[in-house]
Amino acid sequence: MSVLLQVDFPYPGPWGAQMSEAMKGLAESIAHEPGLLWKIWTEDEANGEAGGIYLFVDRASADAYLQMHRARLLGFGIAHVNAKLFDVNTTLSAIDRAPLGA
Repeated sequence: MSVLLQVDFPYPGPWGAQMSEAMKGLAESIAHEPGLLWKIWTEDEANGEAGGIYLFVDRASADAYLQMHRARLLGFGIAHVNAKLFDVNTTLSAIDRAPLGA
């Protein structure tokens, strides 16, 4: 069963195109994480938050990524990370055109 991971944390910027430029290497690295189907990058400049929505093939892959990601963010000086894991109801999600991947 696919697992969705939702993460957000305080982030001072950069935003938009500058964020895309600054985080390109990180995005390319994340693309190779075991079990990752896709990630949607999120940013909220008005509230100083960033994060992402991830879809993993299973809970073990999502849990492993979350542990590594929390440690990486701590290394960037970000100690407070909100994270939630959800099992995906693929039957209902498919009806509503969810991009569930392979």
